[in-house]
Amino acid sequence: MAGAEENVVIRAGDCVVTLMPALGGKIASIRVGAEELLQGPLNPYGPRTQTMGFAEGDASGWDECLPSVAECPVETAAGTAQVPDHGDLWRVKWQVLGANEDSATLRANCFSLPLQLTRSSILSKTTSGYKLELLYSLTNLGAYTVPWSWAAHPLFTALAGDRIVLPESVHELRLEGSGGNRLGIGGDSVSWPVAKLANGSTADLSVALGAETGIGDKLFAGPLTDAKDGWCALERPSAGLKLTVKFDPKLTPYLGLWICYGGWPEGDGLKQVCVAMEPTTAPVDSLAIGGKWSLALEAGETFTWPMTLEIESGFGRV
Repeated sequence: MAGAEENVVIRAGDCVVTLMPALGGKIASIRVGAEELLQGPLNPYGPRTQTMGFAEGDASGWDECLPSVAECPVETAAGTAQVPDHGDLWRVKWQVLGANEDSATLRANCFSLPLQLTRSSILSKTTSGYKLELLYSLTNLGAYTVPWSWAAHPLFTALAGDRIVLPESVHELRLEGSGGNRLGIGGDSVSWPVAKLANGSTADLSVALGAETGIGDKLFAGPLTDAKDGWCALERPSAGLKLTVKFDPKLTPYLGLWICYGGWPEGDGLKQVCVAMEPTTAPVDSLAIGGKWSLALEAGETFTWPMTLEIESGFGRV
């Protein structure tokens, strides 16, 4: 069995997935042949503190945001908990419970709230490509009720001309934030796929652009109530690839969408060029913002949910 300091590699055919237990259980790489599907590190991999900002780390790959995406104070029966930027789990070492050729199970504990997350990953070959199945299990280890929210944070590489596809039922998204307020301000409704920009022009949000555009927008779809609407796809005909994220809307009824074409982080240095398709329990980044989506676990209670990444190779090719 791999130790916490060693990377865990699972594979099926020519698809290779690399996990980094020592660095937040990060899925650092998903490769199909020579094609890397995840955003590379903006800064060298290194130790994380409990308070550093996400942009101070490598800001790459696929992390799990729990118990909040945004930094925020959260009131509990035990007092005020301070949740850091992008949550706890990308900052801590994960325990490897088991690993073999095509699967791995990792576990980690939050520090801001008494929550424990277990994630099992199974990689398999399919008739059209590959499938990475993930099963999450969250347990309240505390003696009091604990609020929580979760968002997957897979940063998929984006090339100009890639296409983001949402279910036909999605015509409008909630805006969390937009660089330069190009789509408006947080809380605004944004039409999909063609949105009206703050300057009065329009843009097709479903088409990925180049890094020179400096775009960085975070949006949410949902609540998605029909089982057939639990998906989002990124199509890349230039590489013959289609990536489809699938989830159960009854358990995780929202989808976060981070489209970043050179627009983040602020300041000098490398920028993200990615599309993040993020199944989530809430349509807001902050756990401190309550609503009908708010969740809590009783002492000792466990909540389990699935997520799948389907990789279709040969997409768009005859």
